[in-house]
Amino acid sequence: MRFLVEPGGSLTGSVRVPGDKSMSHRTVMLGALAEGTTVATGFLEGQDALCTVQAFRGMGVTIRGPEQGKIEIDGVGMHGLKPPVDVLDMGNSGTSIRLLSGLLAAQSFDSTMTGDVSLQKRPMGRVTTPLAAMGAVIDSDEGRPPLHIKGGKSLRSIHYDMPVASAQVKSCVLLAGLFAEGRTSVTEPAPTRDHTERMLRGFGYDVECENEVISLQGGGALKAATLDIPADISSAAFFLVAASIAEGSDLTLEHVGMNPTRSGVITILTLMGADIEVLNEREVGGEPVADLRVRSASLTGIEIPQDLVPLAIDEFPILFIAAACAAGTTTLSGAEELRVKESDRIASMAEGLTRLGVQNEVRSDGIVITGGQMTGGEVNTFHDHRIAMSFSIAALRANGPIQVNDCDHVATSFPGFAALAQGAGLRISEVF
Repeated sequence: MRFLVEPGGSLTGSVRVPGDKSMSHRTVMLGALAEGTTVATGFLEGQDALCTVQAFRGMGVTIRGPEQGKIEIDGVGMHGLKPPVDVLDMGNSGTSIRLLSGLLAAQSFDSTMTGDVSLQKRPMGRVTTPLAAMGAVIDSDEGRPPLHIKGGKSLRSIHYDMPVASAQVKSCVLLAGLFAEGRTSVTEPAPTRDHTERMLRGFGYDVECENEVISLQGGGALKAATLDIPADISSAAFFLVAASIAEGSDLTLEHVGMNPTRSGVITILTLMGADIEVLNEREVGGEPVADLRVRSASLTGIEIPQDLVPLAIDEFPILFIAAACAAGTTTLSGAEELRVKESDRIASMAEGLTRLGVQNEVRSDGIVITGGQMTGGEVNTFHDHRIAMSFSIAALRANGPIQVNDCDHVATSFPGFAALAQGAGLRISEVF
């Protein structure tokens, strides 16, 4: 599937983007290990989250739905998972395979996880290294999937100083720590999304966070919970940028998750001059939520503060489009993590920006983008859903149509993106 997007247009009205992907994954994982039935609304019915659902079904967990965002999970307790009869296919989901590595390393049975072509290229050493220190035995293809996990190993607690800020690595170690003897702790070099910590508490498990150290005691139990998953700020980001760069836009995004470890995209856009109004702030299930009204504005290039990089790591592809539409130069550094996402997002975005006539300079840990007029053209996505959606939004300010190739992966995180964007005013069509 390709997207063909005509230039121009503006975005108006109100939209609610799909539920938070990070929270959807964790809802299934923790709900499966809990005692009792967990019920959640707002669940993201994208392919990534559905891979997590299928993995736990493959280990004997009864899961009803998801249907219209509602899912019910009959927990089997901390030690109730059953050996999968087949390889667990994580599709395109790095979150699924990295977090599940921590859980599966503590089980009594052997298991194997694999994924699609993109996932099989992504490095897993960042999780297998600390897990090995805990006593796990995991074989891989030179540090990449498939991962073959040996069961029956007693995990020991560790203190792990993460060399790179990564919520997936932190979560993997903490989930393994649920089963380890003693207290497991993680120190992160910069704050990363804290959904795992918040949701563990929501499932009745004590987690301590003090002086950048997150820790928990192994051997406890999880209790079923009732959750209302907010709209994913990473998905909302495409519309925040779209309404900012398209003249005449006035768009409200409803029920958006405003977790402070995820809201870096709002801070960065505001520094660039975006007009974003935070309305109806509230708390839902331990997570801050708000409605966001965004109106078109003249953006200016900035040097992105490095302390904001981990708080917006998934949103940089669309922030690169904002930079391309801003006056002056935008500089990003300290973002090595972008090189090991679904694609090398720095290189992937740089190639597409160059094809559309946007001046840029790639650096080892970032990029420099000089704003200017974008042309139409044809761009590749490198099997990366966020690259596909970002270049679709770019057409709002291009002087010709943009064809975005290989867009099937958009469904991994944002099913119905094209229809929702079209309803808001983007001149987008799907071409098969």
